[in-house]
Amino acid sequence: MVSLHEADVVELLAFIDACPTPFHVVDRAAAMVRSAGFVPMDLGESWPDASGSCFVAHGGSLVAWRHRPEAPSFRIIGAHTDSPNLRITPRPDTGGFGYRQLGVEVYGSPLLNSWLDRDLGVAGRVATRWGTRLFSIDRPVLRVPQLAIHLDREVNQKGLLLNPQHHMAPVWGLGLPTPGEFAAVTAEAAGLDAGEVLAWDAMLHDLTPGTTAGPSGEFIFASRIDNQVSCWAGLQALLNDPIATEASPSAVLCLFDHEEVGSMSARGALSPLLPTVLERIAGGRDALLPMLARSLCVSADGAHATHPNYPERHEPGHHVFMGAGPVIKRNANQRYATDAVGEAAFVVACEQAGLDHQVYVHRGDMPCGSTIGPLTAATTGVTTVDVGVAQLSMHSAREMCATSDALDFARALGAFLRCS
Repeated sequence: MVSLHEADVVELLAFIDACPTPFHVVDRAAAMVRSAGFVPMDLGESWPDASGSCFVAHGGSLVAWRHRPEAPSFRIIGAHTDSPNLRITPRPDTGGFGYRQLGVEVYGSPLLNSWLDRDLGVAGRVATRWGTRLFSIDRPVLRVPQLAIHLDREVNQKGLLLNPQHHMAPVWGLGLPTPGEFAAVTAEAAGLDAGEVLAWDAMLHDLTPGTTAGPSGEFIFASRIDNQVSCWAGLQALLNDPIATEASPSAVLCLFDHEEVGSMSARGALSPLLPTVLERIAGGRDALLPMLARSLCVSADGAHATHPNYPERHEPGHHVFMGAGPVIKRNANQRYATDAVGEAAFVVACEQAGLDHQVYVHRGDMPCGSTIGPLTAATTGVTTVDVGVAQLSMHSAREMCATSDALDFARALGAFLRCS
C-alpha cells in the first residue's frame, strides 16, 4: 500500500474545493477511479462479468469496487456526498425594495446563521433534452446579508432567530426581478444557450478555500468536511488497496447522495442501488447471499468532537478529541449501526494501521443524529460499524477537523479493506 503523508492534505483540500455539490463529488471521484484503471459500468445494460476494478455513477452517488469471482465476502465503505446548504427553487427570480434576489429552500439541517454575510457562488447541474451538464460559478454572485445590530438590539442577548422563508433569500443584484435571469446565467456557466436549460439542481456554496490552520497547521478549516473528508478517505483506501490474495474480500466503496434528508431517494442509502450492484457483482442472488453473511461495512461520517466551550453538551464518559484517532460511534437505539462485532473489527483495523481509536456516545437526554449506517445494514443485512473523523462546527457553512485525523482515517479505512 502507498503510505499517506501530510502532503496529502493538499490533495484533500483540492478535492473539497473542487466539489461544491454531490454531482461534482461523483464527477471527481469517477475521474480518480477511471484514471486508476476502473472500468465504467452502465446500470441500464447487462453485466456479463463485473469482476476486476469497475464503477457506476448515478447522479450524486457512486459505487466502485475491486472484485474477484472467488472472493468469499465484501468489505464495504459507505459515505455520503451531500452536505446541508441552500438550494435554488424552480422559479427563483424574486426580490423587492430595489434588490434582485433568488428563492432558496433549506436542504438538510444547516446552521443557518453560518450562511450569513459570506461570499457565495452557485453550482450544480442543469438538465436539457439531451442529458445533464455540471456547472459551477466560483465567484461571489450572492450574499445573504444579516440585519444590522442597530435594527435588532437584543440579538446578542436573546439570540439570532432566522425564518427560512423570510430571512435566507440571497441578494443577487440591483433592480427589479427578471424572470429567466437565473436560467440564463446558469446556461452560460454550463456552456449552453438559455433555451436549452429545462431544469436544474442548483445550490449555494461558500467561496472561501479550504486551508490548514493553527500555529503548526494542525487544523483543517473548510466547507463540507461533513462528509467529503470521508469520501476522500474512502477513495484513498480503495485506490491504494493492494492486489487481493485468495482469501481477501472484495473491496467496495459506495458514496450515497441525500443522507442529510433521510436517504429516501433513487440514489440514497435506502434505494436499491447498493444491493442491486452487489448482486450483479456477485453474479446473482444465490451467490450474493452467502457473501453478505460474511461481509462487513463501515459507515464513514463525521463525529462530534467535544466542544471546549460547551462540554456540558457531551456524554461525560465518552469525550472525543481532535487528533486522537478515528471515532467509533455507538447508540443503543440504532441511530448508529455499530454493535460489538463491528466495533471489534474496526478496532483491529486501527491496530493494524498503528492508530489509536475513540468511542462516541451521545448524551442520553438529547436526541441523537443518524447516518447511512443503520439504513445500509437494514437493506443489505451486513454487519455495519459507524465511524468518523472528530470535528467541530458540524453543519456549518465552514467546519473544522484535525489535519492528522483526516490522513489517519484514510489509513484506518485502508486497513479495514485489507483485514480478512
